[in-house]
Amino acid sequence: MDMRILEALPSGVFGVEAYVVGGYVRDTLLARQRSDIDIVVEADAQAVAREVASSLGGRYVPLDEENGIARVVLPSKQGYLDLSTMRGSIEDDLAKRDFTINAIAVSIEGEPRVIDPFGGRHDLKDGVVRVIAEGAFRDDPGRLLRAVRIAAEYDFAIEPETEVLIARHSHLVKGVAAERVHEELCRILEAPKAHRSLHQLDRLGLLEAIIPEVALMKGVEQPKEHFWDVFEHSIQTVGALEMLLRVGGIPGAEEILTSSIWSSELCQHFDQEFTSGHARRALLKLAALLHDIAKPGTKSIDENGRMRFLGHASEGARMAGEIMERLRFSSKEVKMVQRIIEHHLRPTQMSNGGLPSSRAIYRYFRDTGDEGIDTIFLSLADHLATRGPALDINEWQKHVQMMEYVLEEHSKESVVRPPKLVDGHDLINIFGMSPGPQIGVLLEEVRQAQAAGEIKTREEALSFVEKRALSSLSRRTALRMVGVGTLAALAIT
Repeated sequence: MDMRILEALPSGVFGVEAYVVGGYVRDTLLARQRSDIDIVVEADAQAVAREVASSLGGRYVPLDEENGIARVVLPSKQGYLDLSTMRGSIEDDLAKRDFTINAIAVSIEGEPRVIDPFGGRHDLKDGVVRVIAEGAFRDDPGRLLRAVRIAAEYDFAIEPETEVLIARHSHLVKGVAAERVHEELCRILEAPKAHRSLHQLDRLGLLEAIIPEVALMKGVEQPKEHFWDVFEHSIQTVGALEMLLRVGGIPGAEEILTSSIWSSELCQHFDQEFTSGHARRALLKLAALLHDIAKPGTKSIDENGRMRFLGHASEGARMAGEIMERLRFSSKEVKMVQRIIEHHLRPTQMSNGGLPSSRAIYRYFRDTGDEGIDTIFLSLADHLATRGPALDINEWQKHVQMMEYVLEEHSKESVVRPPKLVDGHDLINIFGMSPGPQIGVLLEEVRQAQAAGEIKTREEALSFVEKRALSSLSRRTALRMVGVGTLAALAIT
């Protein structure tokens, strides 16, 4: 067994019987790197941690004084050790843990030996998540979500009897702290095949327990171009998105991928992390799951028998915000998902059959900001998950080409972020305008004209403002403009 970090520790540094347990052992057996190490000691863990920190030149951090858990941060960014007091013998301690693959220990002091009383190594080899005891989920309901998360991260299967127990105790997840639910859900969404995990959460009764609003999406029929109901469409959108992001998703989609957009720059965009440590791609998957959350409540049939979901995008953004706030997402994360959902129909509304104009592209990125790219990818995934197996490849290619054109235009500063040629002070000082909303309207019209290539210089911008102002301002304002020397104002005297 590779114990690289532990090999750097001096012999006898703990001074008592000590064992490495949990994730470090599991990941080492799977040949995965990990820098955090859980250690149980047959002594007061906090006292031992202080001595170890002092001996190694590390830093002592108390984590849970009530339960005697402490951390030693190793020098030179080598990682950290989390120490806890052994509960009974090492076998007794392992018996109180969650899953067999997390209940393997390796002795540190003396000759190393592996303690594996529940067959964890065998389950690691078979790729199985198996609960140790029937009462494990009652003792800690957070383990219900952890089982699905571990299966997602390691591409393991949950053992059938463990699944039965999870489904039986799924209601207990309602009592788990929102912060913990948030963390487990985000890690599930970050996994490559999150759409499968969402199906699993639903099958086990966990998805509705943490997001009750999804229950109303089930069985809600959609217009004939949709292959699935609202709920299944939403899950399939996550799967299509994963395929487009090259992180898993729907198998056998080579023809679709050859007609889709990808680049190293886009990869870096979706890899961006928030302060929570979660990447954009995880939050985009959450937006995909929730993008039609308001369809059940906004569904109607008009006088022509047409099915409508009027306002479902804006209402969905509001509902998604409530869900995320309940799950303790940061305000920045909430705003990101809300903006994507609110504008998820915009990419297909930018043109009428042809390529969108520069003005339309400018307005789109003005309104979507940093989430413009994310919203385009949700639109692509939404298209795939709408048609499903009935996808028309020619229609798909046209949609991709339009989105590719929008992304190409996004790279042009002159279209998305035209330089400022005039400002509010110019309108007040040159044209004698009074401060107010009209100034903002005129400046926005200038920016749109710049994006369209109609204005390139400050002089052209001032001329544009003058003409617009004369067509919309009152006679009194125009006469004031005469006082500051604008000749065009004379035309209406």
